[in-house]
Amino acid sequence: MPLPYLRPELVALAAYSSHGGDDQPLPAAIDHLDTNEYPEDLPSALKEKLGWIYQQEIAANRYPDGSHAQLRAAIATYVNESGTQATAANISVGNGSDELIRSLLIATCLGGHGAAMVATPTFSMYRILAETLGIPVVSVPRDPDTFALDPGVAQSALHQSQPVRVVFMVHPNSPTANPLTPAELDWLQQLPENILVVVDEAYFEFCHHTTVAIALERPNWVVLRTFSKAFRLAAHRVGYGVAHADLIAVLEKVRLPYNLPSLTQAVAHLALSHRQELLAPIPQLLAERDRLQREIAPLLRVWPSAANFIYGRPRSNLDIQDQELHQIFQRLREQGTLIRHTGGGLRITIGTPKENQRTLERLKQAV
Repeated sequence: MPLPYLRPELVALAAYSSHGGDDQPLPAAIDHLDTNEYPEDLPSALKEKLGWIYQQEIAANRYPDGSHAQLRAAIATYVNESGTQATAANISVGNGSDELIRSLLIATCLGGHGAAMVATPTFSMYRILAETLGIPVVSVPRDPDTFALDPGVAQSALHQSQPVRVVFMVHPNSPTANPLTPAELDWLQQLPENILVVVDEAYFEFCHHTTVAIALERPNWVVLRTFSKAFRLAAHRVGYGVAHADLIAVLEKVRLPYNLPSLTQAVAHLALSHRQELLAPIPQLLAERDRLQREIAPLLRVWPSAANFIYGRPRSNLDIQDQELHQIFQRLREQGTLIRHTGGGLRITIGTPKENQRTLERLKQAV
């Protein structure tokens, strides 16, 4: 049905799909290894405590704390465990990192003020959110062997069309799992102050590489993080940004009021207060990642990973790779393993040991 009142460019856009565009019904028993979630739920004791908090401390008829004051202070304390000096004034909290990305685009580029730059392949929501806002996107290809960005190519692309106002980089990148290189960091640090640098550290807890210290010193930097991965809170949608207080003040103007429900704020507090318990099993998960990577290497070309997922491609010629990737993706799906076909490769989240073993056995059959 035609809807003539809509912006015409929206008709051609594809909505984000958590399953890579394939929204067919899933098998009854499925291993969800496609969205880089932590494979284990919150401990039952913490879920019981959260239920008590909802019963005893949250009034459902009252709006949540719109300032997030206590949560921002708690996040700053956690961030400072890396040796920085952040305060609540350096933190903005969003309904997932996606809300913060959207707010940053609104604050920098909306209304024809500039373009957003991404290094592809990368997290698709940068482009999707920009395009829904009518903001042009400048894509710079990564090296096909290392997935590093060539700073010279990126520098040349800054002024090829509409001037770039914001650059998005993921550290480590999704879907390719590689951290920023020293050359990439040097280039980002020499960008002028009229370009905002956004470093997305969604997988920080798996690699402990961070640029927060740089962000706190520079007014044109912001680090994004999330509670959806290592902290096991994907269902609650909590993201946060760390930046100079002046930039945070602008993000607070842009975000929607009461954007984070009371229960979500409570569970984020709870997770931070139990962070040693929640983050303690990560070394075992990374050991599983390394084991799975070694086992998959004879089947696919796999790259080193600094995150909680593996990225691989067939060893066949480029002209038949995409067809082969789709076949592998479908065969695994039919057997009950859901992974992500994205960026010209396969991204496999590290699951439980049993899920990983099933993935390996099914992959041997599928390749």
